[in-house]
Amino acid sequence: SNMIKRSLYEIEKIFYLKNNQNPEIETIFISGLPRSGTTILLNFLYLYDDFASLKYKNMPFITSPNLSKIFFNKNIESTERFHQDGINFNLESPEAFDQVFFNTFTDEEIKKEFINYVNLILYSEKKEKYLSKNNFLFNKIKLIKEILPNSKFLIPIRDPLQQSYSLYKQHIHFLDLQRKDDFVRRYMSYLGHTEFGLDHKYWFEPQNFKDNQSINYWMEQWQMFYKFMHQNFLDDNSCLFIKYDHLNNPNEIEKILKFINVKDFKNFNFKIQKHSIKDVNYSSDLYSKSKEVYDNIN
Repeated sequence: SNMIKRSLYEIEKIFYLKNNQNPEIETIFISGLPRSGTTILLNFLYLYDDFASLKYKNMPFITSPNLSKIFFNKNIESTERFHQDGINFNLESPEAFDQVFFNTFTDEEIKKEFINYVNLILYSEKKEKYLSKNNFLFNKIKLIKEILPNSKFLIPIRDPLQQSYSLYKQHIHFLDLQRKDDFVRRYMSYLGHTEFGLDHKYWFEPQNFKDNQSINYWMEQWQMFYKFMHQNFLDDNSCLFIKYDHLNNPNEIEKILKFINVKDFKNFNFKIQKHSIKDVNYSSDLYSKSKEVYDNIN
């Protein structure tokens, strides 16, 4: 319940929050539609010892990152995540958990408390930079910049047909998974992970394609999402758009690291996945409009 999450957060502040929070701290946010390389990019950047991030060991007490280490301090073997995409995790792996905070507090409360929350996470890991991945952060970028002016935003993007097909397939996969095991549904709902499955929430209200078990629904979401990001943030020097297909290019990785002020270059062995899309009916007109958005983002 929100009461428990809020109470744990207030207790956390009493014990661990220092005075005079610094709004100049460096914060990095990865925010794009899922299936664009957001998780692998998070895992890669977390290899650098610069960043603190919420991790699986903070579950289920996401709003109290220091207390959670006391409540639940053990380890598990690395295992593949629910998505069945070859990405493994253990309790030390970073994950997109700060949506719990955004779902718990109002925007007015976030203006006051988010800097405190980030500092609590930094304190828990004894680090000075914060790293987050959040696929629903697109409509809070301006708010976050107001609170933390040194924030940088990485916005991954993938070919609209490839990404839409991947979104569609993941949604069908999670529908099946959640029908078989209600814990998966409850777990994802608690975390605000409503990208897929029975509790799916759209990013933008569907216009012409409302059946979320159709690839056209996901491509329309793609088109509206990245059109919004393009119009609002393409010329924003705190935002960097990243083409998924370029992530195996060392020059692209170097550009990303320079943008977020990381000096040490590490090799990034990223395998580009290409779906063989057969026997799937999609709107050629919608794809054409989406591809135009994609081509306009450099």
